Amino acid sequence: MIDSEPAAPRSRRAVTRSDVARYAGVSDAVVSYVLNAGSKPVAAATRERVLNAVAALSYRPNAAARALSRGATDIVGMIVPDSRNPYFAELVHAVDRATQARGLTLLVINSDNRRDAGTDHISSLASRQLDGLIVAETLTTAEHAIVSSLAIPVVLINQFQGAGDVPSIGVDYYLGARTAVDHLIGHGHSRIAFIGGEPGVDRRERGWADALSAADLPLGPRYRVDFSLAGGYRAALELVDDARASTAVFVASDQLAIGALAALHERGRLIPEQIAVVAFDGSAESAYAWPPLTTVAQPMEGMAQEAVRRLLGDTTAPAFAAFPTSLIVRRSCGCE
Repeated sequence: MIDSEPAAPRSRRAVTRSDVARYAGVSDAVVSYVLNAGSKPVAAATRERVLNAVAALSYRPNAAARALSRGATDIVGMIVPDSRNPYFAELVHAVDRATQARGLTLLVINSDNRRDAGTDHISSLASRQLDGLIVAETLTTAEHAIVSSLAIPVVLINQFQGAGDVPSIGVDYYLGARTAVDHLIGHGHSRIAFIGGEPGVDRRERGWADALSAADLPLGPRYRVDFSLAGGYRAALELVDDARASTAVFVASDQLAIGALAALHERGRLIPEQIAVVAFDGSAESAYAWPPLTTVAQPMEGMAQEAVRRLLGDTTAPAFAAFPTSLIVRRSCGCE
C-alpha cells in the first residue's frame, strides 16, 4: 500500500494550528516552535513538513490576536534598491512567500538606489513597530550604525561580505564570476570584456579579472555603468565602438545583459557568433531574452528562507552565509 499525506480539511471553517499539526504529523507545540521561532530547536525535515502543511492548508494565524498577546505586529519590513529590477522583484517574491508561510506580512520600500535615502528608510520602517527588517543592499557606515542600534532583528541579504555582527546572506559572487569566465575561456575566448557597476566591494569584477590572469590572458576592457537596462545598453554601445575588439563579455547582472543585448542587436552584432554574452543572477527574464542568456544563477528561494529563519532567530549559522551559485548554459554564449 502506498502511503499518502492526510487530506486537507474540506469544510469552510478556518484552518487551525491543530489542523496543521495533524497534516504534518507533529504536535501543536512543534507547529508553534516553527512558526514563532520557539526556544526549542526543530529538525530541518520536521520544519519543512510543517511549512509544507501551512502552504497546503493555506493556514493564516490570527494576526490581531498574536499582535495583542505578543506585543508584536507580525509585519516584516524589506528595503530594496529597485523592485522593478527583475532580480529584486523575484527576491521580494521569494521573501514574501517565506514570511507568509510563517504568518507574517511583508512591507517593501524602494530606496531607488539613492544612498542618501538609506538612513531615512531604515529609520522610517523601524518606527512602524515592525517585528524585523530585511535590507537588500550594502550598508553605508551611517546605515550600519542605525541598524546596530535598532531594537528589532535585522538581516542583510544580497551581500558581498559580512557586516560585523549583523546576520548577512549572499552568494559566492567571486566563485560564480570565475566559473562563468572560465567557461568562456574553455570555449576558446581570449578577449573577454566586463560590464558592471563602480569598483568597490563587488567581487564579480575580481572573479572576472582573476580568471583571465590565471589563464595568462590580458584583461579585457571594463565598462562601468549604473545597474539598469539603460546602463547595459550604453555599455554595449561603448563595447561595439571600442577598438579593442572583444569576442565575449561577462555582465554583472541579467538586467544589464538584457540592455546590452538590445544594443548589440541594434548594431547588427550576431550573438554568440560575433560576441558571446554571459550574465549573473538567473532571473526568469534571462530565459526569455534573445538569445536566451547563459547566466550564473542565485538560489533566491533558499536565501529568502534563510533570511526569514535568521530574522526569527531560528538558526545557529555563522553571521555571514554565502550560498553557492550555478551556471545555466544557454544560447547567448554558444557553449551549449
